[in-house]
Amino acid sequence: MTGETGSCNIPPWLPLVLILVTLGSLCTQAVCGNANKMETADFLTPKLVLAPGSVANRYFYNVDFPKGHIALKDLHAELVDEGGNPVPLYETYLHHWVVVKYYGRIGAKKISEFVDNLTLKSSDYISGRNDGICQGDANGQIFGTGSESRKTETRVPDPYGIELGNPDVLPSGFEEKWMINVHAIDMRGVVDKMGCAECRCNLYNITKDALGRPLSADYKGGFLCCYEGTQCRLNQGFEGIKRSVYLKYTAKWVDMDSSVLPIRIYILDITDEWKRTSNSTGINSEHNCKVEYDIEPCNATGLAYKECIDTRRLSLDMPFSGYMLYGYGHQHTGGAGSALYRQDGQVMCTSKPVYGKGKEVGNEAGYIVGISSCYPKPGTIEISKGETLIVEFNYSSIRPHTGVMGLFSIFVADQLPKPRPALDIVAQNQENVSLLNMV
Repeated sequence: MTGETGSCNIPPWLPLVLILVTLGSLCTQAVCGNANKMETADFLTPKLVLAPGSVANRYFYNVDFPKGHIALKDLHAELVDEGGNPVPLYETYLHHWVVVKYYGRIGAKKISEFVDNLTLKSSDYISGRNDGICQGDANGQIFGTGSESRKTETRVPDPYGIELGNPDVLPSGFEEKWMINVHAIDMRGVVDKMGCAECRCNLYNITKDALGRPLSADYKGGFLCCYEGTQCRLNQGFEGIKRSVYLKYTAKWVDMDSSVLPIRIYILDITDEWKRTSNSTGINSEHNCKVEYDIEPCNATGLAYKECIDTRRLSLDMPFSGYMLYGYGHQHTGGAGSALYRQDGQVMCTSKPVYGKGKEVGNEAGYIVGISSCYPKPGTIEISKGETLIVEFNYSSIRPHTGVMGLFSIFVADQLPKPRPALDIVAQNQENVSLLNMV
């Protein structure tokens, strides 16, 4: 303050700082990127009716989903009851949910919700799987998680999005549609909650798969023993009523325009039994993803908990190039973390599970209720085509586990966002202002 007038000496650089701070705080996708409003909508699948110990593994085709040429920004899901209340994992375990895009011929016959062929092998349907390297039916989803769904961040960072409804890529005579697979296990009254969640065959009294084919003698548990209609063993005398649950899924999106940069989704599977092949067109790879595997107990006396860890690593040649924007590793109970490395050992992303400690929804003791994800600054992690990356998954082996998964999802972009012109001009004219780093 100076004298009695109440005026103040304003530093000549202060207006510039205020402008920079204002621009920095406002420069979200809605201002400096896509000017379209972020849309949000909730949807419900058809109901799944579950009795105590029963299993639902349903494939719902042509489900409700955002329409138009849009950029999907996020998708979250959870199980709810008929009153819309979230269902705790110790009552109904959400083994997994996946969202798959496909193209249906206009006027084609409706697909039964019990059909489980994700490749939709019909002339009326075309699979719209992600860009991942697994082949066949495995891991073609756009989004999908399991028990960790409520507390795992999956948003697509600005100014990027998952492009949907592009009329230029839509096959002639077809329309874009969506399928959701929900695998839920009712845990009320079961003799072994973790055993039922891991689909141990002896608890389901299963010796054949869903198609009636005998299981191998060494198959102790996994997806083949807890298919639609199977029943996990209940405590003697337990009685309970049937109830209906739904998968509630929440989508966020913006309209697609030139300010939104598209991404591609890749899923790396630790069970991938891949091999290089050569033909007249050059060197290619064949990928055979098994999706699930078992963990044998460490069986060593005196070992500390941290030493009883099953670690699996897999080297994979990348058939693409681009900038990694996101990473996340899906694991089941017993999971102790996952990571993605370059061949020289440089860490690209680590992902760790969060275990619940209570009874409330989203904090169920003993269950994985969230898994950390990575958001590297765009441009800091570039992947080159043909580069070898190493994916790693760790599980506790204090006790055995059956049917666990090791899927590492990454978002990859072909280009980086252009510099923000307004800030560039200020930076060029005020090179001596160190506060530029604030934005």
